[in-house]
Amino acid sequence: MKELIAAAEAAAEAAGAVIRPLFRSALLVEAKGDASPVTEADRAAERAIRALLAERFPDHGVIGEEYGAEREHAEYVWVIDPIDGTRAFVTGRPLFGSLIGLLHRGRPVLGLIDQPATGERWLGVAGQPLQFRSPMGGTPRTRRCASLAEAELSCTSPDMFSAAQAPRYARLRNAVRRVTWGGDCYAYGLIALGLVDVIAEGDLKPWDWVALQPVLESAGGSLTDWQGKPLRLDGPGEVIALGDASLLPAVVAALA
Repeated sequence: MKELIAAAEAAAEAAGAVIRPLFRSALLVEAKGDASPVTEADRAAERAIRALLAERFPDHGVIGEEYGAEREHAEYVWVIDPIDGTRAFVTGRPLFGSLIGLLHRGRPVLGLIDQPATGERWLGVAGQPLQFRSPMGGTPRTRRCASLAEAELSCTSPDMFSAAQAPRYARLRNAVRRVTWGGDCYAYGLIALGLVDVIAEGDLKPWDWVALQPVLESAGGSLTDWQGKPLRLDGPGEVIALGDASLLPAVVAALA
């Protein structure tokens, strides 16, 4: 695991070296088939991560947002999103991050969120306490929350929900203390720091959540689907993230 952690951190450094010079610069933004923005920063950062991992672990698999899957049935498979929150990135908001996760026989065992503009990094490893690095401080631990009425809810965008999902999310939104929008992976990092209590989102891909699960679990939180069950790589992408797992029955009921 020590070697795997070192590789994940080195990969984050390689991605950050690509991303930082381009942040808040004039970028040519293209449109993907799903209408999300993609830049040369995404592609170059993923190439840097893949190159480093291939050099260190040639037998490992890789699944990435920009360049797809290689050896996805290997015992160890890295799952990467070079810039999670590209819209924030291209509009100059430091609410994006690089996600580097590792599956062992299909189970997330290591996850890293790196914010290269602010110098913050969350590193979660199965069975170990969360490691958090930041020049701004913060405590790597989720907080207790007695009820949904006291909870801070976050979500990347209200536009992510389908017509069937929207009224279900509205019930959850109406049950909490307050809702904030935006944040992508950064908001999950805030749950791990005890600053947000709940995130519910409806369309995450594996590269969006695999790295998040070890981070949240190492901080005392949880990540499940909308039924409270473990997430699957082939699932619909409906995700509940909690700082206090005792809220799960109430959140599941609201989303039912």
